[in-house]
Amino acid sequence: MRKKERYEKILAWFRENRPIAETELHYSNPFELLIAVILSAQCTDKRVNLITPPLFRDFPTPEALAATTPEVVFDYIRSVSYPNNKAKHLVGMAQMLVKDFNSQVPDTLDELIKLPGVGRKTANVIQSVVFNKAAMAVDTHVFRVSHRLGLVPDRCTTPFSVEKELTQNIPAEDIPIAHHWLILHGRYICQARTPRCEECGLQLLCKYYCSKYKVSKESENRDK
Repeated sequence: MRKKERYEKILAWFRENRPIAETELHYSNPFELLIAVILSAQCTDKRVNLITPPLFRDFPTPEALAATTPEVVFDYIRSVSYPNNKAKHLVGMAQMLVKDFNSQVPDTLDELIKLPGVGRKTANVIQSVVFNKAAMAVDTHVFRVSHRLGLVPDRCTTPFSVEKELTQNIPAEDIPIAHHWLILHGRYICQARTPRCEECGLQLLCKYYCSKYKVSKESENRDK
């Protein structure tokens, strides 16, 4: 199957079967989402959602968060991964928002990655979710699922190379939701250690499944 056809078929399946796909992080404004995404690095969304309500309540604005200390923030986020570093990042991020961005979350990659705790992946999440830009954040789920489905070649060994391949082949208007399609599929179906292939509607479009279960090209083509 040619690359263009594979993308078209897989995206069509997601459009039909996952018409609604969005972040599972809880937030009510761009500032809260930025905090949540920073906290979610190497941590589950479920855990982040448990600890953010009191944090959002007590530090509702960049000014409030900028005026506190990492030691105070640590007590709110102690149950997430790397709480010491994240506490420092959150306070530093808020201080920079106040000082350099008029307390507004910026909407460009170059500006976002200046903020403490914000790398390319986090910046792309903000661009995509908040500003509906054609930015593809590549986390472990997106990386794994895009390889298994055959959307990206084996030579794409870094998140950035996967991001480039996906953004070049997914229509710009679909990239924001495609980011969530891939994440949610990886989180609940195409899991790392025990993928639930028997529940997946993409079996015969999936290179991993066809290789693992020795599905012949003839059978693959017959069932498309």
